[in-house]
Amino acid sequence: MSNVLLSEPLVGLAPATTPRRRPTRETAEAAVRTLIEWAGDDPDREGLLGTPDRVVRAYEEFFEGYRIDPVDVLGRTFEETQQYSDMVVLRDVRLESHCEHHIVPIIGKAHVAYLPSDRVVGISKLARLIEVYGKRLQIQETLTAQIADTLNEVLKPKGVAVVIEAAHMCMTTRGIRKPGVTMMTRRFIGAFETDAELKRDFLTSISGSREAFG
Repeated sequence: MSNVLLSEPLVGLAPATTPRRRPTRETAEAAVRTLIEWAGDDPDREGLLGTPDRVVRAYEEFFEGYRIDPVDVLGRTFEETQQYSDMVVLRDVRLESHCEHHIVPIIGKAHVAYLPSDRVVGISKLARLIEVYGKRLQIQETLTAQIADTLNEVLKPKGVAVVIEAAHMCMTTRGIRKPGVTMMTRRFIGAFETDAELKRDFLTSISGSREAFG
């Protein structure tokens, strides 16, 4: 089957040297059938007949972040803060991504903070920013930097801090097979990088036990 030009550009990515083409849905489903056959099963048996369609629909959800501009997510900010000047922290945001090396899940949580300058953003937008970058093929180091750098670019705060803790299924379910291992990555910008007390306050605020609200 022939490929078609991308109807929706993949946003937030470096431009390719040649025009990129997105396969048709039928081509994607045929690829899933091939993988089923390669694994040793029959894609025409009853239990697998609908699997190619289901996998493609799942991939549309898993990787919807390619079709969303993360800068637009933070587009609406607010100036009416009553001169609030302490850090804003969003902690324990569930993170679901996929390793770009094996396309298997990365499951964990993200903690995000910023020190406002003139503007603040709705907390749901912070969670959405994490989700947009998470729903792309990733390595955790890049994901951490992307979230922090976008916050810094759009809000222009006095500082940004991002910490991600996650388990990588490419390590826990295959290869070295070490369940229970988590990876932590951090990125500090501005005041969070230069002010040791502020950094310590942030790290303290995201540690320890959690009480559920709401």
